[in-house]
Amino acid sequence: MPLILQEALRGLFYAPFYVALARDAFSAEGVEIRFTSSPHPDETALRVMDGTVDVSWGGPMRVMETYHKLAGCDLVCFGEVVTRDPFLLMGRTPKPDFALADLKSVTLATVSEVPTPWLCLQHDLRLAGIDPAGIRRVTGRTMAENMAALKAGTVDVVQLFEPFPSLLLAEGAAHVWYEAARRGPTSYTCFYARRGTLAARRDELLRLVRAIDRTEKWVAKAAGPEIAAAIAGYFADVPPAILAAACTRYKALGIWASTPILPRAGYDRLRDGLVSGGFVSPGAAFEIAVDNSLAEEAIALDLPALA
Repeated sequence: MPLILQEALRGLFYAPFYVALARDAFSAEGVEIRFTSSPHPDETALRVMDGTVDVSWGGPMRVMETYHKLAGCDLVCFGEVVTRDPFLLMGRTPKPDFALADLKSVTLATVSEVPTPWLCLQHDLRLAGIDPAGIRRVTGRTMAENMAALKAGTVDVVQLFEPFPSLLLAEGAAHVWYEAARRGPTSYTCFYARRGTLAARRDELLRLVRAIDRTEKWVAKAAGPEIAAAIAGYFADVPPAILAAACTRYKALGIWASTPILPRAGYDRLRDGLVSGGFVSPGAAFEIAVDNSLAEEAIALDLPALA
């Protein structure tokens, strides 16, 4: 019986997962995958809980949200892939000496599709002694709409993930102000499944993590254009040069994990943002929501990178 693996949404920052699919990493480790997409990011974790899918990749944010909202939640994070925040702030004018305090005097359009980018940024602001409520913020628009608003001059700064920043830079329409990855570890994407699934299908899930471990080693050695070429089939609407530029940026920022261990520091930094933003309380503890035993077993095998 194949393992039903779900993506939360189609995102370029998930590149290592698409590399694994495109280069048959899962079948090479002896696990049969049936790949599917969540109808909406909000439904991703619930589809794991109700058994529609066996495993999803997505944010530990969704796991913490489900613990907060749903009695009986037993979701477990394992096999980290995106270890830093992939979002950027892009401004209409250059700001080489950008500081978070600069956001107090501009109009900022933030991401509406998912909550994590703003929750993490608002916590950055709090840590810098800035009240997020004092930011003049535009909400409720898609990233594509915000990009158009930036070019039209109706907002000053937009929060985006790739390939939108690379598209703006190629047009000379914006400048990088802030790369959230530079704050340090923030656990952004991993696999997650129900605790019972981890027990009942442990061998398959170990093979899944072995495959992603080998993929992470391949990504660590590959240049941006090589990563872009591997995942191009999943981003047919993105021009090859833009895809290569986006992958090169993410590689330089270190957003992709070098091992499938999900570190406490990254999880706790994410949880701090979700708590301070009022999204969860108190937030599922690391010991409850994370299991690194599969990653530890995979790493101990010292498998080679994908060929």
